[in-house]
Amino acid sequence: MPVGTSGAMKGITHEELLSLGAEILLCNTYHLHLRPGEGVVEEAGGLHDFIGWEKPILTDSGGFQVFSLNQLRKISDDGVTFRSHLDGNELFLGPQESITIQHKLGADIIMCFDECPPSTAKRADIEKAVERTLRWAKECKKVHEKLCEKKTGNASPLLFGIIQGGLERDLRTQCAEELVNIGFDGYAVGGLAVGESEADMYCVLDDVCPLLPKDAPRYLMGVGRIEQMRTAIAKGIDMFDCVLPMREARHGTLTLSDDSKIRILNAEYVHDHTPIDASSPSLPSRLYKKSYLNHLLRSNERLGETIACMQNLGVTLEKVRKIREAIGSDEKI
Repeated sequence: MPVGTSGAMKGITHEELLSLGAEILLCNTYHLHLRPGEGVVEEAGGLHDFIGWEKPILTDSGGFQVFSLNQLRKISDDGVTFRSHLDGNELFLGPQESITIQHKLGADIIMCFDECPPSTAKRADIEKAVERTLRWAKECKKVHEKLCEKKTGNASPLLFGIIQGGLERDLRTQCAEELVNIGFDGYAVGGLAVGESEADMYCVLDDVCPLLPKDAPRYLMGVGRIEQMRTAIAKGIDMFDCVLPMREARHGTLTLSDDSKIRILNAEYVHDHTPIDASSPSLPSRLYKKSYLNHLLRSNERLGETIACMQNLGVTLEKVRKIREAIGSDEKI
């Protein structure tokens, strides 16, 4: 899922995003709540009409951004009091607020409000986070069901629970089992890809995935490296999101169709007049030369970022699409 934080991809139009094969967009509850506000979006007819995106939209709960504010927030059993990074105003976000905001935004998939501790936190802190995550999940579902009852005409969004527990494998198992007992439309694994080793991340997936219903989507949050997605898919994961392809592109690191990476800003590409990637799903990468992209990025031209971002995002989407198509066959991807 490409990450359109405030309802847009940096430097990429929706039409360009569709040309790369994107089928769903992730938008950020925290940022949209602060600006323009869910009221404005609701007045416009919901996110789809507001941003002009007809395909599905997933909104996160806002919890990850709130908990990352560190010195700007205070956690209680009811939710989180925090200060806006925009103007310093004091705000509150809890399970009821998060679900209500997401319903007003009008997403197709919404996420439970959870506490996301660092994977390196002390066990006591992770235990407390799991306890809150489960309590909030129950409240989120109650609020969600009440809001769904009030809807007329429009389909109700799907609600996903989020599995926390850091690297404490027994707490991950406990959280997964209790969320399944509560019952959700899908299940996300949160709190990973934040500095732990790949081996630790895969151990969590080995423990958690077999516990989840086979007919419910499994979503690994924040993972976007192609090799990591390959392994996670083999372990039972269905969905991913990550800003990494775009972030690397903006800083000049390109992922090519053959899985190699190049640093396009390097001097060796000043005189390299071959296509950026002749096999790329992105048309600009097939049309333009490496030397031209090197020039654009060195000159801080916005077009350079757009071309680079379309390259990385296009390759990522294409790789995942090929893996999906190969499932159930003998083809190795």
